[in-house]
Amino acid sequence: MHSIRSIATRHGTLSVIDSGGVGFPFVLLHGSGSRKEIFAPLLAERVTSNTRIIAIDLPGHGASADAVDPEAAYGIAGLAEAVVDVIDALSLSAFGLLGWSLGGHLGIEVLGRDARVKGLMVVGAPPVSPGPLGMLRAFQTNFDLLLASKEHFTERDTQRFFELCFHGNGGPEDLAAVQRADGRLRPVFVRSMMRGEGVDQRRVVEETSVPLAIINGADEPFARLSYVRSLLYRRLWDGYCYEMEGAGHAPFIDLPGAFGDLFLRFAGDVAAEAAAPARVFRRAG
Repeated sequence: MHSIRSIATRHGTLSVIDSGGVGFPFVLLHGSGSRKEIFAPLLAERVTSNTRIIAIDLPGHGASADAVDPEAAYGIAGLAEAVVDVIDALSLSAFGLLGWSLGGHLGIEVLGRDARVKGLMVVGAPPVSPGPLGMLRAFQTNFDLLLASKEHFTERDTQRFFELCFHGNGGPEDLAAVQRADGRLRPVFVRSMMRGEGVDQRRVVEETSVPLAIINGADEPFARLSYVRSLLYRRLWDGYCYEMEGAGHAPFIDLPGAFGDLFLRFAGDVAAEAAAPARVFRRAG
């Protein structure tokens, strides 16, 4: 049975769902303006019967506390520190990560600094090189992207951000999550990325020795998919970047069955490799 607990971190108390069980653990990191419950399709019994799912409300989101010091907590390094504090509190010696949108960038950051990560699935987050040029290459250039760095949302901003994230498949609780989120995070996080703080995400994903899955919706509104496909991945799972037809920024919401099948297969491969490090990682086809 899933449990919800509060865990103290150096950047505030975070709310965490833990499915429990003896399966290999995967830590799930949501996007800006969202919450841990967005991963409900991956908390279903068909997933948690074999995989332990741990979903975190990031600082300033959901049931977690807002930051006392936004500049320290809401940059990519501060968010990674809070996630690692949760992992330490749960005494995880090895785990996989799934990061969506902002959580995808955060997942790459944690991968780059923590050897306990045994596999990473990135959804809706282009791995960027440090600085403004890296951001320009990785993201589509349109006015909607400016919402990601805007502290105060109007009602229209909130509705537009919700529509971009959920492709028509979000519910009122997802809209409420956007409204609840601490808007101070958005400009702080983007500034930290523009300044090149944290790891070189492109280098991390190209050089990592652990399985790396890249999953995007074909109708992805933010990431430049041609850029994502162009990177020289060393351990790209199945040998290619998935682009799911009929899905947007959150394919696990748009196509929960198909996405769940991919996640289950990836989680099984990561768990098997973690248990037997010398095993040659299987590629499909």
